[in-house]
Amino acid sequence: MTGPPHVGVTGAFLGLPTFQTAAKAALEDPVLRRNLAHATGTIRDKRAAVVGELANWEELRLAAEAIKDVALHRLDEHLEAFEANATAAGAVVHWARDAEEANRIVVALVQAEGASEVVKVKSILTQEIELNEALSAAGIDAWETDLAELIVQLGDDWPSHILVPAIHRNRAEVREIFLREMGKVGRPAPADLSDDPCRLAEAARLHLREKFLRAEVAVSGANFAIADTGSLVVVESEGNGRMCLTLPDTLISVVGIEKVLPSWRDLEVFLQVLPRSSTGERENPYTSIWTGPGAGPVVDGPRNVHIVLLDNGRTRVLADPKGRDALRCIRCSACLNVCPVYERTGGHSYGSVYPGPIGAVLTPQLRGTASDVDRSLPFASSLCGACFDVCPVRIDIPSMLVHLRTRVVDESRGGVPSVEQLAMKAASWTFADHRRLGAVGKVASTVGKVLRSKLMGGKQVLRQLPWPAGVWSHARDAPVPPAESFRDWWQRTDGGQQDGAS
Repeated sequence: MTGPPHVGVTGAFLGLPTFQTAAKAALEDPVLRRNLAHATGTIRDKRAAVVGELANWEELRLAAEAIKDVALHRLDEHLEAFEANATAAGAVVHWARDAEEANRIVVALVQAEGASEVVKVKSILTQEIELNEALSAAGIDAWETDLAELIVQLGDDWPSHILVPAIHRNRAEVREIFLREMGKVGRPAPADLSDDPCRLAEAARLHLREKFLRAEVAVSGANFAIADTGSLVVVESEGNGRMCLTLPDTLISVVGIEKVLPSWRDLEVFLQVLPRSSTGERENPYTSIWTGPGAGPVVDGPRNVHIVLLDNGRTRVLADPKGRDALRCIRCSACLNVCPVYERTGGHSYGSVYPGPIGAVLTPQLRGTASDVDRSLPFASSLCGACFDVCPVRIDIPSMLVHLRTRVVDESRGGVPSVEQLAMKAASWTFADHRRLGAVGKVASTVGKVLRSKLMGGKQVLRQLPWPAGVWSHARDAPVPPAESFRDWWQRTDGGQQDGAS
């Protein structure tokens, strides 16, 4: 049996075009746009219905924001408490500074168990660090078990949505992928497979079941890490998570350090806002919580539990007072589903495992802005503000995008002032003294007289100004300067005479 296809999510994305170039190509794909419009519209409607049931929704948002801020402001203390409590419960906690260290830890743990394959759930963080590629290089097959992740993996594709990674695929495409690829890596799809959702889900379930039953090692992410109990929490809708988290003897969870919550009580808020914001459900069908390995004469759950706490740029984000709020994100994807830009361009245009508005602010902070792809992401927005309105933890993404745009522009100039800055300094110098302002007005009126005498047909606008003002007038019509300044008019009329009389 051959191994699953592997795609370098981070490294490969860095070689892709900027958002603007990729988005232009996506806009020319009518099938993609139709798939996205249908899926995001459906999720939006479901979310609106279940959120509308709660009279205290805004209070829940404020509570979720406050809890995450408390967690982030004392992150070091909460992480140390989590490590102590998880260790006391029998788990082994590992710390990883970056993707390379995390991958090295996970590969070594899998090899120590003598396993040649792993089953996976909650994979977005492992996609960030390209864990599948690291496992493959060590001769270990990694099997995605979430239905959408399975579609992406079998299709040798990239995820294009946080909640629904295969949102860009329709049922007919999924059927073709299953028929073509399943037999290469396990139980084949039925020859008479149709594109009926029930039949597609059945084919995936039968294909994955043999992997669940023989897997000795599972790799998971986590939605939350509870500091005062050392517990990890995974919420999901398909049951594949429960299979991964309970059947294998060894469970390795890779968790971003920002996922920590101070106390068990905090879950009450997040188990209300997360399912409503992500899947449009009142609660997730499966909520799995575990604290250490199984124990007792009848072992319930894995015998060996390892937790890898990953930084990978998160402390750098935390150090930015204007950017750290992005770490509140609970990966609900509500911002993607309301974003007019994402709905038309899809997730692949963002060049990151984190697409949409949250990806446009999170990715450049985690990866830096050295590449053209990352420098383009803060501009992948119309700044309409819909993302903030639906965010369950109240991340002000529009303001953060403006902050990152400023950073990108400042870095690209290398300290040299922009034309706009020079213009603003010149304006400040002019307006600081009435004599300077008057002199500029006289020059402008003289230019206006000359232009008006040369323009045909009484035109009142200039289509294009010379450089550097041409950058401004490229998308605007510049008015012709008046032939008489306000000051000259004032002096010529009663206003000036009244000044003299007074």
